[in-house]
Amino acid sequence: GGEPTLLGLEYFRRIVELQRRHQPPNKRIINGIQTNGTLLDDDWCRFFAKEGFAVGLSLDGPREMHDQFRVTKDHRPTFEQTMRGYGLLQEHGVYTDILCVVNAYNVKHPLAVYRFLKQINVRYITFLPCVDPQPGSDLSVSSEAWGQFLCTVFDEWVAKDIGEVKVQIFEETLRTAFNQEHSLCIFRPTCGDIPVLEHNGDLYSCDHFVDLEHLVGNLKEDSLVELLGSPEQRAFGDAKLSTLPRYCRDCEVREMCNGECPKNRFIDTPDGEPGLNYLCSGYKRFFTHCQPFIKEVATQWGSQELE
Repeated sequence: GGEPTLLGLEYFRRIVELQRRHQPPNKRIINGIQTNGTLLDDDWCRFFAKEGFAVGLSLDGPREMHDQFRVTKDHRPTFEQTMRGYGLLQEHGVYTDILCVVNAYNVKHPLAVYRFLKQINVRYITFLPCVDPQPGSDLSVSSEAWGQFLCTVFDEWVAKDIGEVKVQIFEETLRTAFNQEHSLCIFRPTCGDIPVLEHNGDLYSCDHFVDLEHLVGNLKEDSLVELLGSPEQRAFGDAKLSTLPRYCRDCEVREMCNGECPKNRFIDTPDGEPGLNYLCSGYKRFFTHCQPFIKEVATQWGSQELE
């Protein structure tokens, strides 16, 4: 967690230098960074462009919506700084996608958020629902509102923007039309393919579970291959499927969702079984809503295959 650019540009230059020194032959290293963009300047952006960094920029919509929660320690808005950073990234030709956190405020304005991002020429958008398991959160989005947000944006995307704007969850949903496996971990039947390696060598099962219970081991004691193939890590990945409630197993849109991320499975099913995803009703509404379009795509694709 935290803002990585606080480490300073020299830190990242040193990292890239070490990568080059230790890079095995015939291996490619791909670097990416997720930032709020407030500290970016020409030096940062020249570095990103030169070294081929992909940048994810956190931007929650137009000024009013972004500044609702993204403020400094002394409660100053950050929209201007973030947009300045975005402009510099574009000037230097740095590949940039947008991570938009959907919270209790901007979820009420799906088209305003989406159209603003299109207006500033964003070509790849990830919508991330803000979920706080603690009751009474000012930030957390409701499941119903999340579903409505997705349905509204999806309809506009289908009508106007397919092929022009990539929205991660929509692209992922369409994979089912082509009988492709999910590439996004939250929708895969099992998980554990994206562990976290800390600076001290500790390896954790997932970036959503960085705690002692999910500490797999340390690179100083075991190799990365051994840790990734350990019984603990395999058990973590398999638990996503084995703990899926009956309510989910019998669901008509299960193949689209697979219970989503385990970190969000903290409510009970209508039958009282634990382990239902907090966002279940919203996802179910969205996946049901987009099924007719997906079936149409699948039919057209099948016809082309026969030709």
